[in-house]
Amino acid sequence: MSASSELEKAATAYALDAVRLDKQGQKGRAITLYQKAIESLLQLVQLYPEYGLNKVYVQRAVAYQERIKALQGSVSPSEYNQIGSNNDDGGGSATMDGNSGGSGDNGKSKEELVVTEKPKVSWGEVLGLETAKKAVKEAIVYPVQRPDLFPLGWPRGILLFGPPGCGKTLLAAAVATEIDANFYSIDAASIMSKWLGEAEQNVAKLFNTARKSANEGKPAIVFVDELDSLMGAHTNEVGGEIRVRNQFLKEMDGIMDKGKALHVYVIGATNKPWDLDWAFIRRFQKRILVPLADHATRLNMLKHYVGTLQIAADVDLRELARLSEGFSGSDIRDVCQSAQLKLIGEFFESGKAMDKAAKPRALKMVDFRQILEERKPSVSLDMLTSYNRWFEAFKAL
Repeated sequence: MSASSELEKAATAYALDAVRLDKQGQKGRAITLYQKAIESLLQLVQLYPEYGLNKVYVQRAVAYQERIKALQGSVSPSEYNQIGSNNDDGGGSATMDGNSGGSGDNGKSKEELVVTEKPKVSWGEVLGLETAKKAVKEAIVYPVQRPDLFPLGWPRGILLFGPPGCGKTLLAAAVATEIDANFYSIDAASIMSKWLGEAEQNVAKLFNTARKSANEGKPAIVFVDELDSLMGAHTNEVGGEIRVRNQFLKEMDGIMDKGKALHVYVIGATNKPWDLDWAFIRRFQKRILVPLADHATRLNMLKHYVGTLQIAADVDLRELARLSEGFSGSDIRDVCQSAQLKLIGEFFESGKAMDKAAKPRALKMVDFRQILEERKPSVSLDMLTSYNRWFEAFKAL
């Protein structure tokens, strides 16, 4: 699995476990896991500082920190001791402002904690995925540009599913950029962490804010990541989770009313479509597989990622595209980054880096081969079979 995928997965796992403990009243342990989720997200931002989705990751980290502040206002002294003992890395708490936190007023409304600045992601950054891009344009972009051409209405719910690291979030962000929409990015953990005790009311507030944006002439996209965690068919749900799910169903029914020409869209993303409740599946009129990159797309990705690197004449990008079959887009990005990091490490260890006039050598084919030999694709053949089987059963392009 790629470094970015590992950090994203770790952040999600920490956050979901934090919410579970939060609901059980184990505040000290919940705070520790919220902190670990923040650390993972901030490492991801630091690792890829130019990535177009960093604003989304930072916004989620802010949401978790706000929950930490709320919990710290009511945590007992014994639970504070528990926080220190549970933080096994000894690094203390992770915060967005460098402070250890406190119970002070967070100073933000729930709407401000959910609304994210529109990510600056263009269509050109979404490499490949031509079928998925075409389906999304037909469902969202064209109705926004010419609503008069759609007398029967248009889809309001779009489900993006497929292996991790293949561009689902990037695709949703690019759509928001294309139609100049307000982009509301949420995930199951941030919803429950911010809204424990009043979840369904705030789901309603979120959609009211989105409808207000559309009424004022600004399209709105509600992007729900890790959709299966929020809207999956679970057997051990508690009352709050059930109410959140029911409120989402109600709100989605509201925006799908064909008598309303509002440009409010819900885009859901999941790596586990088979875990979704049928009540939600049928409300996503478009269900789009976001697959692994084919050879041509992997070649374009390699050209894109090595574009700013110095590479030797023996580097055969077509051969690298062949060798990276089964790799996701984030895997390929990490292969290129790892090759460069290894080269720079070699440069420093040689002692030449201290000479400001010295430059590292160009990357050679052997450098990329070594990285590929040390990595495995993050998606197995069994997983691909499962995605294709689900797609054939539920596809709606």
